Amino acid sequence: MMVSMTGYGSAQCAKDGVSYALEIRTVNNRYLKLSLKLSDSLQFAESEIEKLLRARIGRGTVDYHLRMRSAENEDAQALQTKVLQRYVDQLATVRVPDSIQATLDLAILVQLPGVCEEPVLDDGAKGQQLDIVRNLTATALESLTAMRREEGQALHRDLVGSCQGIRERLAQVAQRAPSVVEEYHQRLQTRVAALMKAGGFELEADGLMREIAIYAERCDISEELSRLSSHLDQFSDLCGREEQVGRTLDFLTQELLREANTIASKSNDALIARNVVEIKGLIDRLREQVQNVE
Repeated sequence: MMVSMTGYGSAQCAKDGVSYALEIRTVNNRYLKLSLKLSDSLQFAESEIEKLLRARIGRGTVDYHLRMRSAENEDAQALQTKVLQRYVDQLATVRVPDSIQATLDLAILVQLPGVCEEPVLDDGAKGQQLDIVRNLTATALESLTAMRREEGQALHRDLVGSCQGIRERLAQVAQRAPSVVEEYHQRLQTRVAALMKAGGFELEADGLMREIAIYAERCDISEELSRLSSHLDQFSDLCGREEQVGRTLDFLTQELLREANTIASKSNDALIARNVVEIKGLIDRLREQVQNVE
């Protein structure tokens, strides 16, 4: 089943007077990019969280935000008075002009590195918090995955519709292509006949046929039509696979556009040109949509 790179998942819980709230948001990206926002006391869990995310998400930008709040303020940061005093002592040595009245703001001082520290957790407390983080992450990933799959189904329907539109216009181009050479043959014969009548000279049939053969070779689009059809078959097959196909689909849209451009450059027919313009529009739609496929 196709999966979108856009999604949202959340989870909450409370234990031992501490409330946890987790949000995971994902958007499209060519590669997997993780952005974790954790409190200092949970930094030890970062590698485990990354492992859990990489196991479930293959591509996209992932914003992971876990908030903690203690009802009893048990995790209040410890004030390191010795560190604070050293900052004050150093600031006291700074000379300022007599015209400037300098004051120390404690609210700013406590934000300096090392002044306030998160309480140190023992191994048992870390293990309990890690279990909570694992459970929250698993729950949020379930809701995230469900949303990404739902978005993926919508993407799949849209891609299939665009592919069908391309196939219909390709059929019109394939039907029209043989007539282009025949009509050129008739126009050329009419023009040559008019010139010969006006000039009173004869043109060998071999020369006329050679000119027609050159034109037929120059505007032959059978190979491009075949490759376009083959690329569409591969595209449709990939859309139904249970794997990450976004990058391959993106490559195929580039190949589809390449063949369509070649047809446009070779063809000298208004009906074919109109169909090619519509085909290129549908390919651009495919290209836009596959940017969000994992």
